[in-house]
Amino acid sequence: MPNVRVIHGPNLNMLGVREPEVYGHTALEDLNGQLEARARELGLDIEITQSNCEGEIVTQVQACRGRFDVLIINPGGLTHTSVCVRDAIAACGVPAIECHISNIYGREEFRRHSLVADVCAGQISGFGTDSYLIALDAAARVCRRGRA
Repeated sequence: MPNVRVIHGPNLNMLGVREPEVYGHTALEDLNGQLEARARELGLDIEITQSNCEGEIVTQVQACRGRFDVLIINPGGLTHTSVCVRDAIAACGVPAIECHISNIYGREEFRRHSLVADVCAGQISGFGTDSYLIALDAAARVCRRGRA
């Protein structure tokens, strides 16, 4: 069965509490439950982690090499600042999908540039927590193409 890794970055543990007008009212635990249910429907194994630490995220991305077929990553604020996360995605050899709850291009100027976009297979943003479910559907398609 294809394996998908989801990495939630900094502050995503605060979903449902932090700026609900931007990020919605869904708690991370509930989102993870939705992802697990959708993965079962799609015939995917899924592993989900969250970290507020840049180095830990780099280590998690690097660990995808040879273990996972697709990486879904929401680097949070590190999207706009972390060359280290970008380089880890580029080096891991796993197709990555960048995911954001809010539309980063409709927000503050500093959020409108993603350092990881150019090393990802694609980017999904602006659909609330459904962005993750859309990304998981895309991951399933990537897995099917890889086996064809």
